[in-house]
Amino acid sequence: MTKKEAKQRIEKLKKLINRYRYSRHVLDKELVPIDVEDSLKKELFDLEQKFPQFITSDSPTQRVGGRPLEKFVKVRHPQPMLSFNDAFSQKDMEDWLERISRLLTTEEVKEIDFYCEPKLDGLAIELIYENGIFKTGSTRGDGIIGEDVTQNLKTIEAIPLRLTKPVEVVARGEVIITKKEFEKINKEQIKKGLPLFANPRNLAAGSVRQLDPKVTSQRHLDSTCYELISDFGQKTHQEKHKILKDLGFKTNNKYSKYCRNLNEVFDFHQVTQKLREKFPYEIDGLVVTVNPNKIFEKLGVVGKAPRGAIAYKFPLKQATTIVEDIRVQ
Repeated sequence: MTKKEAKQRIEKLKKLINRYRYSRHVLDKELVPIDVEDSLKKELFDLEQKFPQFITSDSPTQRVGGRPLEKFVKVRHPQPMLSFNDAFSQKDMEDWLERISRLLTTEEVKEIDFYCEPKLDGLAIELIYENGIFKTGSTRGDGIIGEDVTQNLKTIEAIPLRLTKPVEVVARGEVIITKKEFEKINKEQIKKGLPLFANPRNLAAGSVRQLDPKVTSQRHLDSTCYELISDFGQKTHQEKHKILKDLGFKTNNKYSKYCRNLNEVFDFHQVTQKLREKFPYEIDGLVVTVNPNKIFEKLGVVGKAPRGAIAYKFPLKQATTIVEDIRVQ
């Protein structure tokens, strides 16, 4: 095989593997059996070993590699990564809307509508792409400075190494682990005589903060994106979600909903709560965001939370404990 032929075959394999990855891990649709995907990855790996000059950072073979880190490097976020204030009832939501309405004109209040999405119980991350290639991934940290966990995030198949367009992008999302994978890992812990992980969030967070990316890769983490910091001319939060999906990110769009008013938010909250157990991963409420970006930005920040969005939490799960015996000494 000549260098030219090798380069052409490597490029074709990368495109094929990425297409199958995107379909499997983002769209939840299997185009080919996993064995076929694995054989293509093996062919790509072998070719890259023979022609290392054609190895690129966005190659599927580069998801797991490198030596364990001695420590995580600190990185500054382009914009602060905020967290949300909580609401636990319809009254809390009405009070929130009343508070933010006081900061707006009468016309702006009339323009308020909402975009609602599941509140994931995972680890918040930021992803930076240069010319469409994944460059840096970091944790929230204190909101201003996080930790560089790029190598670990590369092991998550739902995170694209190359976007559909060669653009500069700053996106944010969450690293999560499915309920099924969480149960599987805890079964392995039992077999090994090791302590169980308390919950999926702790497991996801601990997995991302491993110094050895090979350990992270064994956890089969998942990820979705829900915030676009870069300006693509988007007018609403809903548009941000559409752009993220078009760029190749995994989103929760199919579980999210545009709501014209709080009554529609309340209805969607009830529906989502009833379907909560059917979700593939843990959620603990809805994130309700003022949809028009212009109004959202005008509302600004209070403390470390945006005024224009709130976490509308579900009631705490109730469990029944059976007392089998009481012994008095």
